[in-house]
Amino acid sequence: MAFEHTAKAFDEDLQELARLVAEMGGLVERQIVDSVVSLTRRDINLSLRVVNADVELDKLQHMIEERGVLTIARRQPMAVDLREIVGALRVATDLERMGDLSKNIAKRVAALDSDFHPLKLIRGLEHMTDLVQSQVKAVLDAYAARDVPAAMAVWKGDEEVDAICTSLFRELLTYMMEDPRNIGFCIHLMFCAKNIERIGDHATNIAETVFYVVEGQPIGGARPKGDMTSFSSTSSVG
Repeated sequence: MAFEHTAKAFDEDLQELARLVAEMGGLVERQIVDSVVSLTRRDINLSLRVVNADVELDKLQHMIEERGVLTIARRQPMAVDLREIVGALRVATDLERMGDLSKNIAKRVAALDSDFHPLKLIRGLEHMTDLVQSQVKAVLDAYAARDVPAAMAVWKGDEEVDAICTSLFRELLTYMMEDPRNIGFCIHLMFCAKNIERIGDHATNIAETVFYVVEGQPIGGARPKGDMTSFSSTSSVG
Protein backbone atom coordinates (compact mmCIF):
# COMPACT_ATOMS: atom_id res chain seq x y z
CA MET A 1 0.00 0.00 0.00
CA ALA A 2 1.13 3.61 -0.61
CA PHE A 3 0.33 4.62 2.99
CA GLU A 4 -0.25 3.01 6.36
CA HIS A 5 -3.57 2.92 8.19
CA THR A 6 -4.06 3.76 11.83
CA ALA A 7 -4.98 0.16 12.48
CA LYS A 8 -1.95 -1.94 11.59
CA ALA A 9 -4.21 -5.00 11.34
CA PHE A 10 -6.02 -3.34 8.43
CA ASP A 11 -2.76 -3.03 6.49
CA GLU A 12 -2.01 -6.66 7.27
CA ASP A 13 -5.43 -7.69 5.92
CA LEU A 14 -4.81 -5.80 2.67
CA GLN A 15 -1.30 -7.21 2.35
CA GLU A 16 -2.59 -10.75 2.83
CA LEU A 17 -5.21 -10.18 0.14
CA ALA A 18 -2.48 -8.96 -2.22
CA ARG A 19 -0.33 -11.98 -1.41
CA LEU A 20 -3.15 -14.43 -2.07
CA VAL A 21 -4.02 -12.76 -5.39
CA ALA A 22 -0.34 -12.87 -6.43
CA GLU A 23 -0.13 -16.57 -5.54
CA MET A 24 -3.29 -17.30 -7.50
CA GLY A 25 -2.01 -15.32 -10.47
CA GLY A 26 1.22 -17.29 -10.58
CA LEU A 27 -0.67 -20.58 -10.59
CA VAL A 28 -2.97 -19.40 -13.37
CA GLU A 29 -0.04 -18.34 -15.55
CA ARG A 30 1.40 -21.85 -15.21
CA GLN A 31 -1.99 -23.43 -15.93
CA ILE A 32 -2.37 -21.53 -19.18
CA VAL A 33 1.05 -22.59 -20.45
CA ASP A 34 0.73 -26.21 -19.31
CA SER A 35 -2.74 -26.65 -20.81
CA VAL A 36 -1.59 -25.65 -24.30
CA VAL A 37 1.70 -27.58 -24.02
CA SER A 38 -0.28 -30.69 -23.05
CA LEU A 39 -2.51 -30.11 -26.07
CA THR A 40 0.22 -29.55 -28.64
CA ARG A 41 2.29 -32.48 -27.34
CA ARG A 42 -0.74 -34.64 -26.57
CA ASP A 43 0.67 -35.15 -23.10
CA ILE A 44 -2.05 -36.90 -21.10
CA ASN A 45 -0.12 -36.81 -17.83
CA LEU A 46 0.44 -33.06 -18.05
CA SER A 47 -3.20 -32.47 -18.97
CA LEU A 48 -4.29 -34.41 -15.88
CA ARG A 49 -2.04 -32.25 -13.71
CA VAL A 50 -3.68 -29.15 -15.14
CA VAL A 51 -7.15 -30.52 -14.42
CA ASN A 52 -6.23 -31.56 -10.88
CA ALA A 53 -4.52 -28.25 -10.09
CA ASP A 54 -7.82 -26.43 -10.55
CA VAL A 55 -8.76 -27.49 -7.02
CA GLU A 56 -5.98 -25.33 -5.59
CA LEU A 57 -7.16 -22.33 -7.60
CA ASP A 58 -10.71 -22.75 -6.30
CA LYS A 59 -9.34 -22.98 -2.77
CA LEU A 60 -7.37 -19.75 -3.17
CA GLN A 61 -10.37 -17.91 -4.59
CA HIS A 62 -12.45 -19.05 -1.62
CA MET A 63 -9.75 -17.79 0.77
CA ILE A 64 -9.66 -14.41 -0.97
CA GLU A 65 -13.44 -14.10 -0.81
CA GLU A 66 -13.50 -15.00 2.88
CA ARG A 67 -10.67 -12.59 3.71
CA GLY A 68 -12.22 -9.78 1.67
CA VAL A 69 -15.72 -10.10 3.15
CA LEU A 70 -14.33 -10.41 6.67
CA THR A 71 -12.16 -7.31 6.19
CA ILE A 72 -15.15 -5.29 4.97
CA ALA A 73 -17.21 -6.45 7.96
CA ARG A 74 -14.46 -5.69 10.48
CA ARG A 75 -13.02 -2.45 9.10
CA GLN A 76 -15.96 -0.93 7.21
CA PRO A 77 -13.58 0.62 4.63
CA MET A 78 -14.51 3.54 2.40
CA ALA A 79 -13.25 5.10 -0.82
CA VAL A 80 -9.93 3.69 -2.07
CA ASP A 81 -9.73 1.16 0.78
CA LEU A 82 -13.04 -0.35 -0.23
CA ARG A 83 -12.00 -0.32 -3.90
CA GLU A 84 -8.82 -2.21 -2.99
CA ILE A 85 -10.85 -5.04 -1.46
CA VAL A 86 -13.48 -5.08 -4.20
CA GLY A 87 -10.66 -5.10 -6.76
CA ALA A 88 -9.04 -8.14 -5.15
CA LEU A 89 -12.37 -9.99 -5.24
CA ARG A 90 -12.88 -9.11 -8.90
CA VAL A 91 -9.38 -10.17 -9.90
CA ALA A 92 -9.74 -13.48 -8.03
CA THR A 93 -12.97 -14.18 -9.93
CA ASP A 94 -11.30 -13.52 -13.28
CA LEU A 95 -8.32 -15.68 -12.34
CA GLU A 96 -10.60 -18.53 -11.32
CA ARG A 97 -12.34 -18.36 -14.69
CA MET A 98 -8.95 -18.38 -16.47
CA GLY A 99 -8.13 -21.54 -14.55
CA ASP A 100 -11.43 -23.11 -15.62
CA LEU A 101 -10.74 -22.26 -19.26
CA SER A 102 -7.25 -23.76 -19.02
CA LYS A 103 -8.77 -26.90 -17.49
CA ASN A 104 -11.24 -27.08 -20.39
CA ILE A 105 -8.34 -27.06 -22.85
CA ALA A 106 -6.52 -29.81 -20.94
CA LYS A 107 -9.66 -31.96 -20.87
CA ARG A 108 -9.70 -32.07 -24.67
CA VAL A 109 -6.26 -33.66 -24.91
CA ALA A 110 -7.61 -37.17 -24.35
CA ALA A 111 -10.13 -36.68 -27.16
CA LEU A 112 -7.49 -35.89 -29.80
CA ASP A 113 -7.13 -39.40 -31.18
CA SER A 114 -6.68 -38.34 -34.81
CA ASP A 115 -3.37 -38.59 -36.67
CA PHE A 116 -4.24 -35.26 -38.28
CA HIS A 117 -1.91 -32.74 -36.63
CA PRO A 118 -1.10 -29.84 -39.02
CA LEU A 119 1.89 -27.82 -37.88
CA LYS A 120 0.44 -24.55 -39.18
CA LEU A 121 -2.60 -24.81 -36.92
CA ILE A 122 -0.54 -25.80 -33.89
CA ARG A 123 1.84 -22.90 -34.44
CA GLY A 124 -1.10 -20.52 -34.75
CA LEU A 125 -2.53 -21.75 -31.46
CA GLU A 126 0.86 -21.43 -29.76
CA HIS A 127 1.30 -17.88 -31.09
CA MET A 128 -2.11 -16.91 -29.77
CA THR A 129 -1.29 -18.46 -26.39
CA ASP A 130 2.04 -16.60 -26.18
CA LEU A 131 0.26 -13.31 -26.78
CA VAL A 132 -2.46 -14.00 -24.21
CA GLN A 133 0.09 -15.26 -21.70
CA SER A 134 2.08 -12.03 -22.05
CA GLN A 135 -1.11 -10.04 -21.54
CA VAL A 136 -1.97 -11.97 -18.39
CA LYS A 137 1.51 -11.40 -16.97
CA ALA A 138 1.46 -7.72 -17.90
CA VAL A 139 -1.95 -7.07 -16.36
CA LEU A 140 -1.08 -8.90 -13.14
CA ASP A 141 2.09 -6.79 -12.90
CA ALA A 142 -0.04 -3.69 -13.55
CA TYR A 143 -2.44 -4.74 -10.80
CA ALA A 144 0.38 -5.28 -8.31
CA ALA A 145 1.89 -1.86 -9.14
CA ARG A 146 -1.48 -0.09 -9.61
CA ASP A 147 -0.08 0.97 -12.99
CA VAL A 148 -2.97 2.38 -15.02
CA PRO A 149 -1.04 3.04 -18.29
CA ALA A 150 0.24 -0.57 -18.31
CA ALA A 151 -3.27 -1.87 -17.62
CA MET A 152 -4.67 0.26 -20.44
CA ALA A 153 -2.08 -1.17 -22.85
CA VAL A 154 -3.45 -4.64 -22.10
CA TRP A 155 -7.02 -3.38 -22.46
CA LYS A 156 -6.29 -1.94 -25.89
CA GLY A 157 -4.37 -5.07 -26.98
CA ASP A 158 -7.38 -7.37 -26.78
CA GLU A 159 -8.26 -6.57 -30.39
CA GLU A 160 -5.07 -8.28 -31.61
CA VAL A 161 -6.01 -11.50 -29.80
CA ASP A 162 -9.45 -11.43 -31.41
CA ALA A 163 -7.90 -10.97 -34.87
CA ILE A 164 -5.59 -13.97 -34.41
CA CYS A 165 -8.49 -16.07 -33.14
CA THR A 166 -10.59 -15.19 -36.17
CA SER A 167 -7.72 -16.01 -38.54
CA LEU A 168 -7.14 -19.36 -36.84
CA PHE A 169 -10.82 -20.19 -37.02
CA ARG A 170 -10.86 -19.54 -40.77
CA GLU A 171 -7.88 -21.87 -41.20
CA LEU A 172 -9.72 -24.57 -39.23
CA LEU A 173 -12.82 -24.12 -41.34
CA THR A 174 -10.74 -24.58 -44.51
CA TYR A 175 -9.28 -27.86 -43.23
CA MET A 176 -12.75 -29.13 -42.34
CA MET A 177 -14.11 -28.30 -45.77
CA GLU A 178 -11.18 -30.02 -47.50
CA ASP A 179 -11.60 -33.32 -45.70
CA PRO A 180 -14.52 -34.33 -43.42
CA ARG A 181 -12.13 -36.63 -41.51
CA ASN A 182 -10.49 -33.50 -40.11
CA ILE A 183 -13.72 -32.19 -38.58
CA GLY A 184 -13.39 -33.81 -35.17
CA PHE A 185 -9.85 -32.58 -34.53
CA CYS A 186 -10.59 -29.11 -35.89
CA ILE A 187 -13.67 -28.67 -33.70
CA HIS A 188 -11.64 -29.52 -30.61
CA LEU A 189 -8.97 -27.04 -31.67
CA MET A 190 -11.61 -24.43 -32.40
CA PHE A 191 -12.96 -24.59 -28.87
CA CYS A 192 -9.44 -24.50 -27.45
CA ALA A 193 -8.78 -21.32 -29.43
CA LYS A 194 -12.02 -19.86 -28.13
CA ASN A 195 -10.99 -20.69 -24.57
CA ILE A 196 -7.67 -18.90 -25.06
CA GLU A 197 -9.49 -15.89 -26.50
CA ARG A 198 -11.75 -15.86 -23.43
CA ILE A 199 -8.68 -15.90 -21.16
CA GLY A 200 -7.62 -12.73 -22.98
CA ASP A 201 -11.03 -11.22 -22.23
CA HIS A 202 -10.53 -11.91 -18.53
CA ALA A 203 -7.13 -10.20 -18.73
CA THR A 204 -8.88 -7.08 -20.02
CA ASN A 205 -11.39 -7.42 -17.16
CA ILE A 206 -8.47 -7.20 -14.73
CA ALA A 207 -7.16 -4.15 -16.62
CA GLU A 208 -10.54 -2.51 -16.07
CA THR A 209 -10.33 -3.40 -12.37
CA VAL A 210 -6.93 -1.70 -12.11
CA PHE A 211 -8.41 1.45 -13.62
CA TYR A 212 -11.37 1.29 -11.21
CA VAL A 213 -9.21 0.77 -8.11
CA VAL A 214 -6.92 3.70 -8.94
CA GLU A 215 -9.32 6.15 -10.57
CA GLY A 216 -12.52 5.32 -8.67
CA GLN A 217 -14.64 4.99 -11.81
CA PRO A 218 -15.09 2.56 -14.70
CA ILE A 219 -13.28 2.99 -18.01
CA GLY A 220 -15.29 5.16 -20.36
CA GLY A 221 -16.11 3.91 -23.85
CA ALA A 222 -16.57 0.48 -25.36
CA ARG A 223 -13.92 -2.20 -25.06
CA PRO A 224 -12.00 -2.58 -28.37
CA LYS A 225 -12.90 -5.87 -30.04
CA GLY A 226 -11.74 -7.51 -33.26
CA ASP A 227 -13.99 -9.04 -35.90
CA MET A 228 -15.29 -12.18 -34.22
CA THR A 229 -18.41 -12.55 -36.37
CA SER A 230 -17.12 -15.69 -38.06
CA PHE A 231 -16.45 -17.28 -34.71
CA SER A 232 -19.62 -16.25 -32.95
CA SER A 233 -21.86 -17.42 -35.78
CA THR A 234 -20.61 -20.98 -35.37
CA SER A 235 -20.03 -21.11 -31.64
CA SER A 236 -22.94 -23.51 -31.17
CA VAL A 237 -21.11 -26.27 -33.07
CA GLY A 238 -20.50 -29.32 -30.90
